[in-house]
Amino acid sequence: MSDKPLLTFRFRLRHTDFEAALAHDMRLADITALFGHSGSGKTTVLRVLAGLESRAEGLVTFDGEIWQSESPDRKFVPPHARAVGYVFQDARLFPHLDVAGNLAFAEARSRNRRALSDLDTVIARFDLEPLLQRRPDKLSGGEQQRVAIARALLARPRLLLLDEPLSALDTPRKAEILPYIARLPAQFGVPVIYVTHSVDEVAYLADEMIVLSKGRKVADGPVGETLARLDLGPATGRFEAGVVLEASVVCHDREYRLTTLDLGGAPIEVPLIESQPGQRVRLRLRARDVTLATKRPEALSARNILEGRIVEIAEEAETTYAETLVQIPGGLIRARLTRRSVADLALAPGTTVYALIKSISLVGGITAAR
Repeated sequence: MSDKPLLTFRFRLRHTDFEAALAHDMRLADITALFGHSGSGKTTVLRVLAGLESRAEGLVTFDGEIWQSESPDRKFVPPHARAVGYVFQDARLFPHLDVAGNLAFAEARSRNRRALSDLDTVIARFDLEPLLQRRPDKLSGGEQQRVAIARALLARPRLLLLDEPLSALDTPRKAEILPYIARLPAQFGVPVIYVTHSVDEVAYLADEMIVLSKGRKVADGPVGETLARLDLGPATGRFEAGVVLEASVVCHDREYRLTTLDLGGAPIEVPLIESQPGQRVRLRLRARDVTLATKRPEALSARNILEGRIVEIAEEAETTYAETLVQIPGGLIRARLTRRSVADLALAPGTTVYALIKSISLVGGITAAR
């Protein structure tokens, strides 16, 4: 999208056992992830943006329009006048209507707004034709969410808010629906704010991310740079901590079902992916899947050995572990080591190391770059 709209929010909201105080200004990316653990304030932000939290005190503007202002005038634009699409964790389809009826209802209520796409196009792009005569209780969870997103688009929003739409789905159903979400900005020209606590979903979908913790913003920026930060462990989670890298497809070895990628000039082998040579892809590499050596090892099963230099080490005195940040030709990667390993290998910023990465550790962590 060109001319990306500016979103500003500065608000405070107090509940009995929770307080959120957040301020942020951003040019909306195609997909911006709002990331954090349960209770961090993610849904609160969406509700404030959508106009569903009239108790929130502060300012909300979108693309130059004031949706909510502070004292003394206390302007407050109601939800229906904000042209915001909202998809909840549960699809919230009308149970008495079939899929066609749910879609028609949304389209009829928004005909006075600029259309993002017509009904037939939305049905085609979400593969809904076989579902049109079914009631919501006859749909799978993934099908319900596809219908819910399509219905939100037919309401002609200028901003689409997705509140953990995959949280109730199993892994195969998530894999089915993620490509539909990834294509939303390109196909419909609408920016998306996507709430999740899944690092994998952030890596697959988002261009930018905002990290929340206990009702406060603790970080924001491009996904790759933000996930590489070692100081965000409590907010991003240590088990799934890692980085996102971009590489290009070089060639395929179909006998052994491997694909060779070019990662900043260094070759890396991954399980076979169906992409054309030259295509850009994203790699999701977890810190726990990287091993470091100070000498180039030989005769190993690990297919990928990348020379790099340690940039930063963050030791966790209260645990066994240390997080390391390593510069390699294709960017920055993270490795989780024990603190004893750091001491035994005399690791420090500037140390030359060799990062060992098993090809199999990248299964499911490769997606098309947008």
